[in-house]
Amino acid sequence: MRLVRLIANLGYGTRKDVAWMFREGRVTDSNGDVLYADDKVEHTQIRIDGEPLDSPTGIALMMHKPLGVTCSRKDPGRVVYDLLPPRYRARTPALSTVGRLDRDTSGLLLFTDDGALLHRIISPRAQIAKVYEATLAQDLRGDEQALFASGTLMLESETTPLLPAQLEILGKRHVRLTLTEGRYHQVRRMFAATGNHVDTLQRTAVGDLSLEGLSAGAWRQLASSEIALIFGSQPADR
Repeated sequence: MRLVRLIANLGYGTRKDVAWMFREGRVTDSNGDVLYADDKVEHTQIRIDGEPLDSPTGIALMMHKPLGVTCSRKDPGRVVYDLLPPRYRARTPALSTVGRLDRDTSGLLLFTDDGALLHRIISPRAQIAKVYEATLAQDLRGDEQALFASGTLMLESETTPLLPAQLEILGKRHVRLTLTEGRYHQVRRMFAATGNHVDTLQRTAVGDLSLEGLSAGAWRQLASSEIALIFGSQPADR
């Protein structure tokens, strides 16, 4: 019953559901030959309804999170898992978001079921760059670049200053901001500290991994070479 357990752990259904799929002949090999629960076959050769089996434990996905969707498993409104096939919510081990984007922030969101990879990405030692584009409610006052780069800005209710951040001015109310940490609502709070307000906010890159080419609500699995891009030129915490 090894194959039943494998397929169930990938979220295709309970073990009872998967056993029924075998009885119905829905599980085949790459040649279309029906498989049985006690067969021994390579993962890459398994097909369900003619489609390749999802990758085993250790996957990473990227999503272009749209506005109005919450990074949560349970919420009264739409959640990011609603944008994925149902089996991704049921995988064992669980597929988790790598950090969060709030409901009013769109952009690049990562998922993984690899706990070690998740911790490598979010570790403060990794200092992975996260790039955001924002539009502001008011014109820039002129000193934001120097203030954000100084490493002295203290956010309300916090006791340690922010790490230096790079601000690129794209217009009077349009900016690109690169951070190497991820405090709660950090971008919004940084501009609030200057007396401004963020109207729209999108995360466009994590490390050297870019959102480019992925439309809002779309997602895809990352290849190992793309996972490496997350760490860019920064040394990863191992």
